[in-house]
Amino acid sequence: MKLLKLLGAAAICLSSLGTVSAQAADADTWPSRTIRILVPFGPGSTPDTMARMTADYIGPKLGVPVVVENKAGAGGNIGTAAMAKAAPDGYTFGITISGPLAANTVLFPKLPYQPAKDLDFLTIAATQPSVLVVAPSLDAQGVDDLLKALRARPGDYNYGSMGVGSISHLAMAALAATSGTDIVHVPYSTSAQVVTSILSGETQMGILPAAAVMEQVASGKLRALAVATAKRSAILPKLPTLAESGVQGIEADAWMGFVAPHGTPKAAEDRFTQEVVQMLKDPAVVKQLAKLHEEPVASTPAEMQAVVQGDLERWTPVIKANNIRFDN
Repeated sequence: MKLLKLLGAAAICLSSLGTVSAQAADADTWPSRTIRILVPFGPGSTPDTMARMTADYIGPKLGVPVVVENKAGAGGNIGTAAMAKAAPDGYTFGITISGPLAANTVLFPKLPYQPAKDLDFLTIAATQPSVLVVAPSLDAQGVDDLLKALRARPGDYNYGSMGVGSISHLAMAALAATSGTDIVHVPYSTSAQVVTSILSGETQMGILPAAAVMEQVASGKLRALAVATAKRSAILPKLPTLAESGVQGIEADAWMGFVAPHGTPKAAEDRFTQEVVQMLKDPAVVKQLAKLHEEPVASTPAEMQAVVQGDLERWTPVIKANNIRFDN
């Protein structure tokens, strides 16, 4: 009997050693096939551009193809759910923005994923400031001028956003509430549509990602008043923050970060993240990002978690105060 017990224990030990050896071999041989990066928005979107830049850069370094797959819809929820439900085998990663990880958990009564449980946060890759812009026809050289105009004619001015519940919507709703003004919301689907609406006079203002507006600002077709960031942007240093302009508490950085399905082997996550971080330090990449009005970040997973939590705490009161919600 004792001999049988000893043989059983030995078999268990050998089995465990075999499992450890197999895991080590997997870590040593990763990656051995194509890696995909899921994007919850369409081609040409900011996350899509970053995903394709990343695929082109890290693919040769990893020695395998890295492909980008777009799964757009439902404010980023469809693609983010696909990330969460993908096999955690180290061959699927995702890039997403604040909305699907923070605001959408409040905007939608039910989501097909839970960010904190279903996804591993890897790194915030880059960010760009959101900019408060107005039409030149609006006699506002600064935020003070804009607020005076809004208070003088409550309800007479419109602002455009990239959709109900988008950061551009929530930031302007917060601006109206904080300043005690009444501005009519007109939702669109893309930043390009919002810019067109301001240029045509359909709306008069908006808080939009820098990449969407700075070309029009440079040409004099739009006027930039402030950035919605905690401190002045390194890429737009001459623009004051909203806080400097007297409107406190509105931070609407347009950041994007990488995630993986929860349970993905740590060795794969660490190597993938390491390659992304190295890419973001490459001078040629930094220069390319600057042309897109983006700043590299390369945060730690804990820092990314803190940013998501901060966004959730920031936008939840705005969403509830304005009764913004979607029915599944």
